[in-house]
Amino acid sequence: MSELIKVGMADLNICISPDSITTLGLGSCVGIAIRDPVTKIGGLAHIMLPDSTQIRNNSNIPKFADTGIAELVRQMTAKGANRSRMVAKIAGGAQMFAFQNKSEMVRIGERNVEAARKKLAELKIPILAADTGDSYGRTVIFYPENGDFVIKAVGKPQKVI
Repeated sequence: MSELIKVGMADLNICISPDSITTLGLGSCVGIAIRDPVTKIGGLAHIMLPDSTQIRNNSNIPKFADTGIAELVRQMTAKGANRSRMVAKIAGGAQMFAFQNKSEMVRIGERNVEAARKKLAELKIPILAADTGDSYGRTVIFYPENGDFVIKAVGKPQKVI
């Protein structure tokens, strides 16, 4: 019997197929799903902010794109995943509120997506698919068995990337 592992906000976890992993309420946050297609080890990070170096009291590693993605990869390799085979999918990074002001704080979703893309590129982990931006929240479920990243949003058809 497979288990559905839950990941909270500013958190991460890993699982091995046939288990799957989910996170709820990705607004401006970004969900980064990574898997090794050979070992079928997968992980999901729910990041809230792009850069740990810009915040004081930044001890919550999964909260930030720069530290959370690196920690997710570290935990996956510790379980037997091979970094050279890892691939990623990302979702979230919405602009949840309509503001006229284009300040950095308002663009948090867009900045989270940019930071996630940058960190994955640094780690040489290709992004196979993305469902980011727009103005609605998402709930995601990731299946390391086949790499399906199911995206649910209120009032939208379910999609699989």
